[in-house]
Amino acid sequence: MAGVPSPFKSRKPKAPSPLPSRVRVPVERAIEHCRVFVDGVALPGEYTPAAAQQALREYGRGFVWVGLHEPDEHQMTTVAEEFRIHELIVEDAVQAHQRPKLERYDDQLFVVARSVNYRDHDEVDDKRQIISTGEVQMIVGGDFLITVRHRAKLPNLAYTIGEDQELVELGPVAMAWKVLDMLVDRYGEIAKLLAIEVDDLEEMIFTPDSQFDIDRIYMFKREVLEMKHAIAPLSDALSAMINNHKDLISKQIRSYLRDVNDHELVVKDQVKHFDERLTSLIDASVAKVSLQQNKDMRTISAVVGMWAAPTLVAGIYGMNFDIMPELHWAFGYPFAILIMVAVVGGLWLWFRKNHWL
Repeated sequence: MAGVPSPFKSRKPKAPSPLPSRVRVPVERAIEHCRVFVDGVALPGEYTPAAAQQALREYGRGFVWVGLHEPDEHQMTTVAEEFRIHELIVEDAVQAHQRPKLERYDDQLFVVARSVNYRDHDEVDDKRQIISTGEVQMIVGGDFLITVRHRAKLPNLAYTIGEDQELVELGPVAMAWKVLDMLVDRYGEIAKLLAIEVDDLEEMIFTPDSQFDIDRIYMFKREVLEMKHAIAPLSDALSAMINNHKDLISKQIRSYLRDVNDHELVVKDQVKHFDERLTSLIDASVAKVSLQQNKDMRTISAVVGMWAAPTLVAGIYGMNFDIMPELHWAFGYPFAILIMVAVVGGLWLWFRKNHWL
């Protein structure tokens, strides 16, 4: 009706509520340590990155070591802005799926290495946890060292290494060398443990009439391959640090890195040798299983053959014919039994002579 307001008022659609902004975790959550080193000595206490930079300006010398644990993009960007780190380094540090490498950005070095951890196969439920790998990234500048840890099990490095005054006096590059040295030493320890396991597997496979689990060989083959892929590219990065960037790495540190590279090459060759030995063990175990199966089939065939002989005799004398040899003979039954025993005995002797039984 004209002039009468409708009882149903038109409703304007509500504007969609804005999505909640992503919560940014404070950068302090990702910082494991932030220490200032001056004249080879660590200043007491922990610092924020900004306070550490201020302390360096006040002393006019020294360097900062910041340790980060799995930072997100916001946290890493905040630290990068404080230390003027290249944006490409920030991207790699957050993604954390890098192979061991060395990259240079102006006067900064970005070093990536893999950590390797070993647990005995009897101690784990998931056999993929025997060898686990993590990632350690280091950003080395003139007055700072930033270490980023992803799934890597390491001690509190700033406190562990920072007690060595002579090493600290050599600056951030020396601290980065020490981290690499610790990682490679761990490679060597794990290689010794793997050597024991591979030796045990060889003894198990090549011992006559031994029972073995071929799945265990495949398991260690997979774990050795994982370690091989984790440590093999590091030698190229170490060679680049030794032969290049001499304006950033002193001659003394390069000599230390050369020693680390030698150890890494030794472990690399050992792991490669383990891989080859395990491949040979797989071939040997498959051949041994095939031989055992052939032996079992011969034994089964011999047993079936011995059972077939008395069955044949019983089948002949079980035929419904009235005129048959020895059918009405009083000793026919024991004679048939004697024939069966004699045939089975003869077959048994023949199979034994030919090693079928």
